[in-house]
Amino acid sequence: MDVTVQWIRTSWTKQSRGGEAAARRNAVPVGFRVPHLSPSVAHVVRMHERDSFDPYDGQEDLRKVDVQLREDDGRLRVLPRVQPLFAIPPRPRRPPAVRVVPGQWVRWQLNYRLSSAAGVGGWSYWLDTFNIACGPVGADVFLSSPTVLVNERGPVR
Repeated sequence: MDVTVQWIRTSWTKQSRGGEAAARRNAVPVGFRVPHLSPSVAHVVRMHERDSFDPYDGQEDLRKVDVQLREDDGRLRVLPRVQPLFAIPPRPRRPPAVRVVPGQWVRWQLNYRLSSAAGVGGWSYWLDTFNIACGPVGADVFLSSPTVLVNERGPVR
């Protein structure tokens, strides 16, 4: 089964919680053109506050992407993993896995807030957006509206 995976991680600190920096952060894309990749590789895009949220493309082995993908009766079962377990917001009840058929795709978003290891530094935040398509798709697939949207973002004050 053909699968196309795009993993977008947007990272920031308290400095981008308000004003112009927050406006820039909130305006970042949630989907990008997909370059031609091998089937076992995900398109990874990183955007960080320190770089004014400019996107940086990369690749990652699918096994290293925090999402479970499994073929089941001609459908693709998608369920992102929540990492790390101690991150805020707590997720006592997660939505069930999504199943898509060829030609469909899902956008799943999760956010996090983490403190420094010793608790002396400030908070850091990130938003993971997983765009996952089943079957052969074009390079612009993630620039359109998803078949299924799962918003698992919570309050991170």
